Amino acid sequence: MKTKNYLISAFLILGACIIFTSSCKKDDPVETETGTVTDADGNVYKTVKIGTQTWMAENLKTTKYRNGDAIPEVTGITEWGDLTTGAYCNYDNNAANAATYGRLYNWYAVNESRNLAPTGWHVATYEDWETLTNYLGGFDVAGGKLKETGTAHWESPNEGATDEVGFKALPGGGRFFPASHNFNAIGLGSEWWSINNTGAIKDWAWDIMSSGASIRADYFATADTDGLSVRCVKD
Repeated sequence: MKTKNYLISAFLILGACIIFTSSCKKDDPVETETGTVTDADGNVYKTVKIGTQTWMAENLKTTKYRNGDAIPEVTGITEWGDLTTGAYCNYDNNAANAATYGRLYNWYAVNESRNLAPTGWHVATYEDWETLTNYLGGFDVAGGKLKETGTAHWESPNEGATDEVGFKALPGGGRFFPASHNFNAIGLGSEWWSINNTGAIKDWAWDIMSSGASIRADYFATADTDGLSVRCVKD
């Protein structure tokens, strides 16, 4: 329970931040709030408020768009690579992986007007990820602050992992075009789709790796059929 002295100290610190903004660093402890949200499939996700944003604290695993329409599951390598419409798959085509890491979606599913996100939510935009990254201190350190700690899911060294905001980033791997749409990188890293608010650029992905504490934004010019994870943000 917070004491009166603690509250007084908090107000003093807040005042110092307002007056001396440059002296307040984002490596200080971050206050968060938690909750839940339910998707069109009935899956219930933990949520966490980080700064001004509320994020899912788990990767998306829906098999339906917001309106209830089914998202096709595509397992074959050739079939996946030939897609021009929305689809999902489970890592290694194993449903047990979806329970832990969520499902993998191609760009067409992410960019669908029927929407992957629950009502009142949206697939995280480039700007959403950028805001989160800046709030946590920038590209060099934000990844570590988002990663689940330990090596139960992440392979060693899981460098810099603190999960200090309850985001619980897990290394769900993906289904990548350079590897002929084979599954790879589970345990080593995770990549999430993002949509650009301006509509000028698509196919941005944000990734975190076991080998470092950084987060990186990548632009995949020809990766519409990559299978990546998705996080959603409250509108």
